[in-house]
Amino acid sequence: MKAESGGVVRRSLQKTESAEMRWVVPGGANEDVEIESSDDGSVDTSATASGSRGGGCSDEDEGYENDEMLRQLLVRTGPRADSFDVEALDVPGVYRHQEFTLGSSIVLTLQTLGVVFGDVGTSPLYTFDVMFNKYSITAKEDVLGALSLVIYTLILIPFLKYTLIVLWGNDGGEGGTFALYSLICRNAKASLLPNQLPSDTRIANFNLKVPSVELERSLKIKERLETSSMLKKLLLMLVLFGTSMVIADGVVTSAMSVMSAVNGLKVGIASVNEGEVVMITVAFLIVLFSLQRFGTSKVGLAVGPALFVWFCCLAGIGMYNLRVYGPEVLQAFNPVYIYYYFERNPTEAWMSLGGCLLCATGSEAMFADLCYFSVKSVQLTFVFLVLPCLLLGYLGQAAFLMENLDKSQQVFFLSIPSQAFWPVVFIATLAALIASRAMTTAIFSTIKQATALGCFPRLKIIHTSRKFMGQIYIPVMNWFLLVSCLAFVAVFGSINEIGNAYGIAELGVMMMTTVLVTIIMLLIWQVNIVIVLCFLNLFLGLELFFFSSVLGSAADGSWVLLVFAAVLYLVMYIWNYGTKLKYETEVKQKLSMDLLIQLGCNLGTVRAPGIGLLYNELVRGVPAIFGHFLTTLPAMHSMIIFVCIKWVPVPVVPQNERFLFRRVCPKNYHMFRCIARYGYKDVRKENHQAFEQLLIESLEKFIRREAQERSLERSLESDHNDDKDSEEEIASSSSRVIDESGGADNSALGSSMSLEEGSSMDNELSFIHKAKESGVVYLLGHGDIRARKESFFVKKLVINYFYAFLRRNCRRGIATLSIPHTRLMQVGMQYMV
Repeated sequence: MKAESGGVVRRSLQKTESAEMRWVVPGGANEDVEIESSDDGSVDTSATASGSRGGGCSDEDEGYENDEMLRQLLVRTGPRADSFDVEALDVPGVYRHQEFTLGSSIVLTLQTLGVVFGDVGTSPLYTFDVMFNKYSITAKEDVLGALSLVIYTLILIPFLKYTLIVLWGNDGGEGGTFALYSLICRNAKASLLPNQLPSDTRIANFNLKVPSVELERSLKIKERLETSSMLKKLLLMLVLFGTSMVIADGVVTSAMSVMSAVNGLKVGIASVNEGEVVMITVAFLIVLFSLQRFGTSKVGLAVGPALFVWFCCLAGIGMYNLRVYGPEVLQAFNPVYIYYYFERNPTEAWMSLGGCLLCATGSEAMFADLCYFSVKSVQLTFVFLVLPCLLLGYLGQAAFLMENLDKSQQVFFLSIPSQAFWPVVFIATLAALIASRAMTTAIFSTIKQATALGCFPRLKIIHTSRKFMGQIYIPVMNWFLLVSCLAFVAVFGSINEIGNAYGIAELGVMMMTTVLVTIIMLLIWQVNIVIVLCFLNLFLGLELFFFSSVLGSAADGSWVLLVFAAVLYLVMYIWNYGTKLKYETEVKQKLSMDLLIQLGCNLGTVRAPGIGLLYNELVRGVPAIFGHFLTTLPAMHSMIIFVCIKWVPVPVVPQNERFLFRRVCPKNYHMFRCIARYGYKDVRKENHQAFEQLLIESLEKFIRREAQERSLERSLESDHNDDKDSEEEIASSSSRVIDESGGADNSALGSSMSLEEGSSMDNELSFIHKAKESGVVYLLGHGDIRARKESFFVKKLVINYFYAFLRRNCRRGIATLSIPHTRLMQVGMQYMV
């Protein structure tokens, strides 16, 4: 074992804003108080940062009943966000509840177009090209059949499935595969990481919709999911598969959209060949990913008007072609033409399904990018602007093809009126670049969610907006996507080959979304089983039919995408597997409370003045790494706080519910646990001085509340009147407020706290102040993870090489936790898993 000591820095900390709490006699209960017993029989008392019951060891059941009574007597009102997160000065979610004027609604529509609908909006550039590359046109009925197939694909998938159903499956405004997984994990204990706490369910943003007693089916599904490790693993595997397909989809989206737009040059300039198209596409992609670091909201507002002009161009060109070539194509709204389409040439029609699906590309991006906008704004924009313009665009192209059966490639550009050709090519190229950027933004959001839930290696995340927490930029992922995208363009070289790979990626994500939404329907929405079966059979059957088509052409080169997605899947699964094994090993190796009691309050060493913040992942018990510090260091700090940064399956944890404090061991040990709870969308960018200051302030409020509640308990116990109303009356008179500055109301404490409790509280607060003046040191364990000697070969290969490689090359925990090097003390430890 090796220890690195960075010295203790003594400085005064700037005063920062803290959470405001007021305690009053209740109308409801929302206090986060609990007593938990560790595996070794020790009992930890717990409470939120604003205060809690604390104290020594007592019977678990009795303590739980007492805390339940106190939680009914005391209630927290009027919470206000604090500044624990530097970027959380803008309260999360406020922008979702604004009253929109006409002007702000127009701005929101433009932003929605620029961020959400770029991908689906550019699909007319290539849908018919890829379809008719597999299906040779011989008659007008072929065009009508293909158009009818496109129309009903648009109606069934983007409109019916996503706009009317899937968008409502958002997780507090968050969309995407991991948002659905988070929603399921919140309503059923489906997470494989065993760090759930009962207190987590009392976070305001949990918004649990527990299955009702009347619906026995929902309860059985919940119970089955919680008790079956196999179902939990299967659910995680589905989510990881869907996420890998999302990333692959983002790579192919950029290549497909940009190349299809650049192909317009071949129509306008006869001398441009395929090689030059590839070179221009590469140049555009490099510029596109270089600009990705700029914020989404500003870019969305800047490019929104361009997308609006693009949709107007689609509608205008469509109406022009309908007027010039006649409205005969309107017959395609009769679905019987789909039957005729397959009857004439079943094999070619089946092969063309992959191209037809491209009209629905962007549906998943529409859901994944939901975090920036409300559900209704996305629905209204799609129904009243995007869908009509898309339908007019496809109708116009089909009308042109009805009279020009030999021009089945570059259909969109050939159908443009000659006077408007170059302006439309420019707008199309700009729209394609916007579509690519929107999908990349969705990938960044997905990666952050996956990282928070322990399913992706840690990467540097840059928050590009101080107002909207969801707007992020991941440099490593950005350049990885660029290199992958350039490789796809170089390997495939044409939109027809890329189009088939595009279909594979889209369908992989769509099928996973269908399965997850079905689970949500059964578990959370409690929808009638007939409706659920209709949803599952209709959309999963349709997507499997499409998937069979694109897999049939995988041998042409699309298999490269499947290999790419498989590698991404393995990276995520190995990281999650190793993280889970490491956590389980820490739980098994945690220190016995009996051992600490035997060591005494000095822990068998010298207690030097100062505060030690020991970072660990355990939510219960004392981590084994603490024993290594005791045996390695000649002295230990007079106050120890075990800090656990925990991600919970909610988008955002309110600032006033961020912390959960517990006392570890008796009071004279001066040891505490602080669990800092974050949602997967929360920003963690604290200045370490602000972190230390707010942590100490929260600890002081915990101690004040602990003393006050002990005094309250004693007064309740001394009252021999068993009448419940009398007990509540006593509690009402003795439970007063904590002032809004975070300190205790002296009159309230004086009336409810005995002299003995007050003196004990003052002594402990004085002890904390002296320890803080001596300095704060961050204690961190550097663990090396190895598979046991008796493990199988595959496990040794995965843990000792693959997982170790990912740990060495991901972002270090020191940087992720914002720990200053000058205050860092590290000790090494090896975990045998």
